Amino acid sequence: MLWHIPVLVLLVQLLASPGFAENVKDTSGTENMAFIAGGIYEMGSRRSLKELDPADLMNTDRHALGPENPAHHVHVDAFHMDIYEVTNADYEKFAQSEGEKKSRFSDNPDFNGPNQPVVGVSWKQAVKYCAWKGKRLPTEAEWEKASRGKRHIAYPWGNEPPDGNKVNFNEELNKTSPVGSYEAGKSDYGVYDLSGNVSEWTYDWHLPEYYLFSPKKNPQGFERGQYKVIRGGNWRNDAFNVNMTYRNATVPSMKNKTVGFRCVRSAEGK
Repeated sequence: MLWHIPVLVLLVQLLASPGFAENVKDTSGTENMAFIAGGIYEMGSRRSLKELDPADLMNTDRHALGPENPAHHVHVDAFHMDIYEVTNADYEKFAQSEGEKKSRFSDNPDFNGPNQPVVGVSWKQAVKYCAWKGKRLPTEAEWEKASRGKRHIAYPWGNEPPDGNKVNFNEELNKTSPVGSYEAGKSDYGVYDLSGNVSEWTYDWHLPEYYLFSPKKNPQGFERGQYKVIRGGNWRNDAFNVNMTYRNATVPSMKNKTVGFRCVRSAEGK
């Protein structure tokens, strides 16, 4: 029975290894959520105006020239993220339970399908919904980690340009799609619609130059501001806006038909 000793030693070594620890997760209360492993990744865009020849400015990727610079390494703790954007059916249950206002577009047939993402809700309403579910809005850093993983890629699926098989964008449908419609467009973690369909509220206040001094571990945005960061682009946007480094922002009271949200939950349940 001495064979048990090397097997036990191997098991102890496996449990202690970083790769194994990265996959250990608390799954209680995380149905229909993807586990996003904690760790360091490169956030933001690598290119800048200084690196470009003036003759190339008209032809370069616009996403590399704004507040997405500079690229920088960030550590994000492990968390769980909703696989799908919050749907109208999800939000309706919350609104009825809590006496909250319905979506601004709850009567619009292009946007009110039960499996379409809810739109027309403010940042505060999104926060309330996530809290009702025992969750919260993702930080901007968490959102980008979920969309790119450890790879420095432009889109959740890789660097190939977006098309109608991967993402709802560029006004091809002129409305939102039911969540999870684009299998080819999901991220390495199995999260759907991070690119296109609807832009998504994040927790963070927006500051264009934030990446110049943001914390290296679990950044949560500037401490105050006028605008909240939204990510991912939407059904109206072109390839530039549905890129994973693109940063957009709007007033937290805004309710329109291009912005929805999804929730996250820290791995320890907070």
